[in-house]
Amino acid sequence: MAKSMKFINNSGAEIVLGNAAPYLLQKIDIKTGVEISNSKGVKQDGRTYLGNTLEEMDISLQIAVIGEGKEDIENKKRLLQRAFNPKNDEGVLQYDNGIKAVESKCIVNELPYFASQNIRMARCLISLTAHQPFWNELFQESEEMSYIMGGLRFNLALPAAFSSRGFKRKAINGGDVETPVEIEFKGPAVNPTVTNVTTGEFIRVKRELGEDDILTIYTGFGEKYVNINGENAFSYIDLESSFWQMEPGENILSYQSNNDSIKTRVKVKWKNRYIGE
Repeated sequence: MAKSMKFINNSGAEIVLGNAAPYLLQKIDIKTGVEISNSKGVKQDGRTYLGNTLEEMDISLQIAVIGEGKEDIENKKRLLQRAFNPKNDEGVLQYDNGIKAVESKCIVNELPYFASQNIRMARCLISLTAHQPFWNELFQESEEMSYIMGGLRFNLALPAAFSSRGFKRKAINGGDVETPVEIEFKGPAVNPTVTNVTTGEFIRVKRELGEDDILTIYTGFGEKYVNINGENAFSYIDLESSFWQMEPGENILSYQSNNDSIKTRVKVKWKNRYIGE
């Protein structure tokens, strides 16, 4: 199947790499190391395995730049260099392998290297590093969810959504590893809490939300935030809370509030994360 990539840098410049001119994607090389932790006791044969973590993901792209002549080739090379400029910090690399479409934040770790060329083609090597070694599934919006006739109607299984106090819902993380969640509350609510029953962890905000308030929480490592109407509300988090993530496979999520209002809406969003291509 045809493979294609799109790189979007921090300034909004985009380059599409695929099976058509002007930027032909000829080869993709992806490597991710594994750091293994272990310990060794006195007179112990071998070692005791403790665990492992994934290192950064290194991505090498071999490209053929196709043009109508020398000047056109030079112009297309400049566009490529402008898009893959490391001074723009991290960009987003989107990858479609014909089966699924995923993306990863990454940064150029070497300036684009141009090798052999003629008046209609130049070869280029681009090297990238993704500090989070996962491919994230492209985000999927939910359909509208509403309260009807004393019951609940849900139009989409992903993301999960809740209405009414004490509601539980099954959610599926179809990725290879655990993944962070974004939780959105639309008031009214009192001390709203979302629990991952599967892991036994919960996150609670000790605050009353008005009917027009919107609370958002994100649980990503190094990227956590808690906002109410766009303002920092981290101080309202219950100290016993955990910024939990969804385990691979089935997760049972529950929502509780000290307010029984049927107007309350809670939405949990996530992206499946994959390792490898």
